[in-house]
Amino acid sequence: MLLNYFKIAIAVLRRRKFFTFISLFGISFTLTIMLVLTAFITSLVGNKYPDKKRDRLLYIRNMELTGPQSMNSSNVSFYMLDHYVRSMATPVQIAIATPYKGTNTYLNNRKIEVNYKYTNADYWQVLDYDFLEGKPYTAQQVAAGERVTVISEYMKKAYFGNTPLVTGQYIEADNVKYRISGVVKSIPITNYLLYSDIYLPYTVSKTDYTGKGYLGNYTGILLANSKAAVPKIQQEYEAIIARLPLPSKEYDHLYSHALPYMQAYVATGDEKRSGMNRVLLAISIFTLLVMLLPTLNLVNINVTRILERSSEIGVRKAFGASSSTLVQQFIIENLLLTLLGGVIGVVLSAIILYSFNHAHLVANLHLVLNFTVLGIGLLICLVFGLLSGVYPAWRMSRMHVVTALKA
Repeated sequence: MLLNYFKIAIAVLRRRKFFTFISLFGISFTLTIMLVLTAFITSLVGNKYPDKKRDRLLYIRNMELTGPQSMNSSNVSFYMLDHYVRSMATPVQIAIATPYKGTNTYLNNRKIEVNYKYTNADYWQVLDYDFLEGKPYTAQQVAAGERVTVISEYMKKAYFGNTPLVTGQYIEADNVKYRISGVVKSIPITNYLLYSDIYLPYTVSKTDYTGKGYLGNYTGILLANSKAAVPKIQQEYEAIIARLPLPSKEYDHLYSHALPYMQAYVATGDEKRSGMNRVLLAISIFTLLVMLLPTLNLVNINVTRILERSSEIGVRKAFGASSSTLVQQFIIENLLLTLLGGVIGVVLSAIILYSFNHAHLVANLHLVLNFTVLGIGLLICLVFGLLSGVYPAWRMSRMHVVTALKA
């Protein structure tokens, strides 16, 4: 019986090519968007390199000063992190770094774009970069202001080509030559909190970092000795912020928080507008539109498609076909169509991800299919098939024989 249903379903899909194409396009397009978007989100959330101790890390990114007529928000100053945050008892270590900035360097009349950031020596202890050669610069080298650097694998290839080892050689950035102490595995630019092409000691920065204000151009990363200690660090930091004197009379409130990775990643620097809430709202709306609209579209298409088959339904009912038999046939037809669309969606997703990775549109970003999401996606395709096929099938199966034959 099932084999006959499948044969009829294939014949129907081949006979009504336009409806089949529209339905397949809606299903495959929806699944493709879901898989590609999930691959991108997974690369942001699931990739824990180089912050492999993510469940023990807290990020201090922003500070906001507000008053009746004034508001000022930016990263925090080196002084704030080195003087106040370093005095905290709970964190094991504190990494200090600037956001990455861009410059150009020239080699043999060839321009190379270089992104750089400044860090302290503890940065390499808090985070777990994979060193392909060499080692990080030390606290002694930072204190001495030595012009040393750690570069990414990507920058090594861009600057030195196929040279096997570059430790001890020099690389020029912003008209200054730095001796390479190590090479690390590259990270994608989408991980903008930690990304850079070259990493430099903060003591070689051309910008003055000795000012004693609260606001500046640095980010702090606090390492807890265990996951259980993370809330204690947050409480201790909130207590420090509460005790800080306001820098001037134009401000009456000071805000700053030690946040987990994802909250820090989407932080807006605005106390009244949560970045996490915005992201969750955007994802929810996008998911609703992507999932709901194709379902409604498929229901409408299936109703139209089945209405065109009213004469066939009348003839089959006249020869004794029951309503349950007709419902089963329509549902199997729809499930077959939905699964076929799902397979096409998987193939399209694989092609898009392959093309994206080989086009190098985003530095160091490599997207892969999430097989868990793939399984969920195929399950959703089955649900689509049921949701978009049950109602029209039930409606048409209850049609009276005479009415069906007259249609």
